[in-house]
Amino acid sequence: MRRMNVLVLSLVACLGLAAPANAATASWQGPQPLERAHAHNDYEHDRPLFDAVEHGFTSVEADVWLVDGELRVAHDLVETREGRTLESLYLDPLNSLVRANKGSVHPGWRGQFQLLIDIKSDGSTTYAAIDEALRDYRSMLTQWANGHERPGAVEVVISGNRPRADMLGQRVRLAGYDGRLSDLGTGVPAGFMPLVSDNWTRHFTWHGIGPMPQSQREKLHRIVAEAHTAGYRVRFWATPDIDGAGRQAVWRELVAADVDHLNTDDLPGLRDFLLENDPEESS
Repeated sequence: MRRMNVLVLSLVACLGLAAPANAATASWQGPQPLERAHAHNDYEHDRPLFDAVEHGFTSVEADVWLVDGELRVAHDLVETREGRTLESLYLDPLNSLVRANKGSVHPGWRGQFQLLIDIKSDGSTTYAAIDEALRDYRSMLTQWANGHERPGAVEVVISGNRPRADMLGQRVRLAGYDGRLSDLGTGVPAGFMPLVSDNWTRHFTWHGIGPMPQSQREKLHRIVAEAHTAGYRVRFWATPDIDGAGRQAVWRELVAADVDHLNTDDLPGLRDFLLENDPEESS
């Protein structure tokens, strides 16, 4: 209990919020949760996870390497550091938030917070270590057993070097599989593949300059409609992310097409855009 108290108090302090009287059980007042907001390479911010939560994000991405038995978080292997792990940066503080907020990452919010784990090292061995680590946090996690889903406050999705066969072979899973557009129409159940992600530049030539060609707009809407019919969420990476008219134009098209997760490194930029332009978020 003392460890949880310290984690919650640390998170509250980092977010600049008033500490609750009982940090282990009382909820704290946070920002409006933004359903589409995904923090790409979240760990590169000054306060991994904390900055994203402070800005209302409901999805974060962590690149993971298995080094000397630790699940170290970094973009490149040379940047990995002892102790800077998936557990210390994400699983422990998420668990503390969920407990403090009585079952939710954001106070009063009943959506599932997505933790996208991008495996950078060998898929099978790294996933095995991730699966073992997740067992200590199963009370907050979405679980899949024998084809049945039990929703949790946090949904883990595995991207990067995804060991598909290993994951399919599990009777009980604590993580979903991040598919690609090539998986659409193949009958993969949403209970295994809740998310479909792909590189924007591999499928679209428009980057926000001038009007979006109608053929590409129709293609985007078809992709999202097909994915949603199958029960998958949709995310694109490598969309324009430099502040300006081009980025805003692409984001508007993504929102209009009902893309589920908008990728960014600019937390305040996407927050302000969604609050102003997303009908689901605008007041």
